[in-house]
Amino acid sequence: MSADLTRCTPDRRAFLLGLLACAALAPRAVAAEPQRLTVFAAASLKTALDEVSSAWTRETGKATVNSYAASSALARQIEAGAPADVFISADLDWMAYLAERKLIIPDTETRVVGNELVLVAPADSDARISIGPGFDLAGLLGGGRLAMGEVTSVPAGRYGKAALESLGVWASVEARLAQAENVRAALKLVATGEARAGIVYQTDAVAEPEVKVLGVFPADSHPPIIYPAAAIAPPRHPDAGDFLRFLRSATAQAIFSAQGFKPLPAP
Repeated sequence: MSADLTRCTPDRRAFLLGLLACAALAPRAVAAEPQRLTVFAAASLKTALDEVSSAWTRETGKATVNSYAASSALARQIEAGAPADVFISADLDWMAYLAERKLIIPDTETRVVGNELVLVAPADSDARISIGPGFDLAGLLGGGRLAMGEVTSVPAGRYGKAALESLGVWASVEARLAQAENVRAALKLVATGEARAGIVYQTDAVAEPEVKVLGVFPADSHPPIIYPAAAIAPPRHPDAGDFLRFLRSATAQAIFSAQGFKPLPAP
């Protein structure tokens, strides 16, 4: 509003001044904050993916909201309608589960990184063992427990069971398991001494100073550990595709490698 108040009568001038005062006090429209990209990711990715997301923000000025849990739990939440934009699984099976239900956009799926499976013990443990066919895992445990992800649904637990079966020691420790809702929870049981040993990813061991690696499971003792990612259908966020491409960028891959993840061939 503009007016030449000097040419108004006193009453008119007072009226206009009142309008200007009201306009100055009126709430101003605030630009809406851009919607953040919601990423559902396997718990084992937390340390690395938080850093990757920070790098994404520095490069683009855009932000993500990351939610971590077991891949199985996240896939079922997405199936139930949880508002995710991107899903990163710790195995191919849970991505296939969503694909079968047409809950991902197929041409956005990409394989991000790989991992290794390791046997860990508390950092102050003096345990030593060589992983191989028939190795004495039960003897290592003594009267203690073996921490693992839940073996029927959590990817780390399924990989671990497959490795123990392949090496012929599953039957000797099956009754001694402390099964956890995700791999980071299994790691915590070892770090706090509640379990004598645990089966987790190499990257979990890197992230937790209170555990030490006793050995690496042979790669051929379990299915390849691959982390696929995809945009959720129907699409909700315009930046989902850009973020998926960033996961394969040199910047992101360097961060993943520093945390112990294994690079995969370019798609």
